[in-house]
Amino acid sequence: MTLFEKATIIHYHRRRIGEFANDAIRALGWPNEESQLRRFAALSQVADLNYSSLLDIGCGYGDLKGYLDQRFHGFRYVGVDHMPEFIAEARCLYGQRPNCYFCQADFTVQSLPRTDYIVASGVLSYRSNDRDCYYEMIKTMYDAAEKALAFNMLDAAKFPHHEFLTGHDAEKVMAFCKSLSPESRLVRGYLEDDFTVLIYRAR
Repeated sequence: MTLFEKATIIHYHRRRIGEFANDAIRALGWPNEESQLRRFAALSQVADLNYSSLLDIGCGYGDLKGYLDQRFHGFRYVGVDHMPEFIAEARCLYGQRPNCYFCQADFTVQSLPRTDYIVASGVLSYRSNDRDCYYEMIKTMYDAAEKALAFNMLDAAKFPHHEFLTGHDAEKVMAFCKSLSPESRLVRGYLEDDFTVLIYRAR
């Protein structure tokens, strides 16, 4: 992903922050809270996260932390996002909770810490002219996951054309993920235009 494409993403979100100042869900780019929660539910199928460590790539306002706190306990959470506005708000909302940390960084150029589970919601949906970059990002995250990686993507078969966002061919994505680990699973049915992939560390 080029610097121009990354700058476009930042501009996209800053425009939405200005447009939806009182609607955090839409400022993040989600159509509504229900769609965000359904994505979280699909991602959290990855495992029993009690007493584990979890890295949330593209954490936004850290809402996944709030969701997981209602379902698991004793886990260490680290949220990463390249948008300083998102990290500042995430720290205000969740930064005082135990074992919870937020960091502003571009995960495409930073080394990721080894973590039990890595989760990424929405970060692979931004448009890029380099289609290989998505697979490179998946591999980067998988290499840092001790136990499993969970991520979602927009479904090219259902998602309409968008200026900043793009869909993906689920079967092609799954073929690549299975080349990393045969223990990869596709989750569908929670939203019409979205799918989730769970990749477990090959044993």
